[in-house]
Amino acid sequence: MSAQPDYIPVTPYAPAPGAPADLLAQLRVDRRASTWVPAFEREWAAALEESGRTFSLAALYEVVQDWQVRLAHAPAVDAFVASGYDDSEFIDMAELRGRYL
Repeated sequence: MSAQPDYIPVTPYAPAPGAPADLLAQLRVDRRASTWVPAFEREWAAALEESGRTFSLAALYEVVQDWQVRLAHAPAVDAFVASGYDDSEFIDMAELRGRYL
C-alpha cells in the first residue's frame, strides 16, 4: 500500500515573478487607466493583507489572474459595445420579483 494519494493535486496558478509589475504597466497605458489602476491597487493591497494573515499566495495569484483576463478581454468588450448591440429588452428580474411576489 502506498502513502501517495490516488489523485494528482491541482497545482494552483502561479504567475511569473514579474507578472504584477508587468500587469500594472499594461494597465497604466490602457485608456481605462484612471479607473483600472486604482482598482487593481486596491485589490492588490487587500490580497497582500490576506496573504500576510493566511501565509498563502493564493489571493495574490487570483488578483493577477483576474486582471490578466480583464485586460485580455477588453478589446472584445470594446468591440461589443461599439457594435451598438441593443440589450434594452433584457428581463429585469428585480422588476419581475416586485410584480409577482
